[in-house]
Amino acid sequence: MDVANALRAIEALKEAVPLLAGSTREEDYQDALLLIEYLLVNDPASPLMDLVCHKIKEYEDAIPHVAAFREKMNALPAGLAVLRTLMDQHQLTLSDFQHEIGSKSMVSRVLRGERKLTLTHIKKLAARFGVSPALFID
Repeated sequence: MDVANALRAIEALKEAVPLLAGSTREEDYQDALLLIEYLLVNDPASPLMDLVCHKIKEYEDAIPHVAAFREKMNALPAGLAVLRTLMDQHQLTLSDFQHEIGSKSMVSRVLRGERKLTLTHIKKLAARFGVSPALFID
């Protein structure tokens, strides 16, 4: 191994991906997200994936509302966290789940943890969002 070449490669990588060098600029964060998106599609086994993901997490952990959101999601049962995330991503409300869960009040009770998702609910939600039913099972 040529240490000098490795060190130059590291410096070039930090210049190309400033978030790896500790940048706190929003633009560098957005660029890192785009890089991860590219790697997921074109080179998912790239060792760069882990490095950049780690720096993205560090950046996001320093943003109070993102850290609070993660904390809130971690406190929820996994199935409810997935459902809330999907609702947020698709900009859905309680009344948008008439066919999968039922009335707004039933959806509200499920989201508050007062009622559990049934197997029928889980199958319908998985079909609607094109995801594995296992995501909704705690």
